[in-house]
Amino acid sequence: MKIWANLGVEDIERTQKFYKRLGFILNGTSTNEIVSFLFGEDEFVIHFFKKEKLKESFEGEIADLNNSNEVMFTLSAKSKEEVTVLIERIIKAGGYIRFDPRKDKKKFYDDNGYYVCVFQDLDGHLFNLFCNLNR
Repeated sequence: MKIWANLGVEDIERTQKFYKRLGFILNGTSTNEIVSFLFGEDEFVIHFFKKEKLKESFEGEIADLNNSNEVMFTLSAKSKEEVTVLIERIIKAGGYIRFDPRKDKKKFYDDNGYYVCVFQDLDGHLFNLFCNLNR
């Protein structure tokens, strides 16, 4: 059995450009209703559906990410340097850094030695990006 995520987006082409710029691998061929990417070494799949198409499957409303959160995915990096590189890619691709570990070192090192960044993509989906500095 496998598990994957389905998220709603406004613009498939814009979403595809964003995640490609971050270095994630395209999963199959995109259409005007879906683009899919593989995340991490385990190749976790996230399908990004045009919101109208996803809404049909939900048979209900999709979360308004301006007023709430649906889920936060966590991406682990191998080093502080890898986190920094990804932060720069996110900014250049148009994403928003909510918590930047480069700006407030006390706040972004937790008691377990994790270097933490939180960002949102172009549609407001949240990602936690971190590395363990104790490794």
